Amino acid sequence: MVNEKEAVVQASFPAVMRKVYLWMTLALIITAITSFGVATSPALFNAIVSSKVLFFGIIIAEVALVWGVSASIHKLSLTTATLLFILYSVLNGITLSFIFIAYSISVVSKVFFITAGTFAAMAFIGYTTKKDLSGMGKILTMGLIGLIIASLVNMFLRSTGFEYILSYVGVAIFVGLTAYDSQKIRQLTTNAIMAGESEVTVQKYALLGALSLYLDFINLFLYLLRIFGNSRN
Repeated sequence: MVNEKEAVVQASFPAVMRKVYLWMTLALIITAITSFGVATSPALFNAIVSSKVLFFGIIIAEVALVWGVSASIHKLSLTTATLLFILYSVLNGITLSFIFIAYSISVVSKVFFITAGTFAAMAFIGYTTKKDLSGMGKILTMGLIGLIIASLVNMFLRSTGFEYILSYVGVAIFVGLTAYDSQKIRQLTTNAIMAGESEVTVQKYALLGALSLYLDFINLFLYLLRIFGNSRN
């Protein structure tokens, strides 16, 4: 027999997950449009890359937005959190505009579809598996910290071979994080519904989940682009 709380979860959960993937998809579309728009506007692109203050200001703003939304999701209204997510998608699009300069449209498209297929498969595994992935999540988080440190070191070493290795490590980490985050979102939203949290609170969790999956997708795409992409040069 299905109890009342389980019945509520079964009725509400699919709609919540649709919102997660809808928000993530819309954010990706906004990022793609922004990136292409900046890349195809030489004056705007040159103004951004020629000003270190502006460029690094955008990067700092991105980090601040991710941290702010994640840390203050309970204090923010759903509207404010959504607008900040959209703003982050736009800023990320600006910083990612270089891919349309460095790579051809055909290469970007090919890697995008590879990323989408890989992401969908791992998200499905994370969503449906009954195995607890929390232990794997801790290992992947430590691996991500190590990857960030190694990438910063390689900015000074400028080793192409080391960068290539880091790209494969990055793919492995974000493939795993996609599955982990998908399970985490399922558990988080399910627990919120079971606990009788308000619809707004549940939607905030869904938005936070969309942000996590968006970051997984973007990073997976960038690392795959480094591996499979052929630079114009």
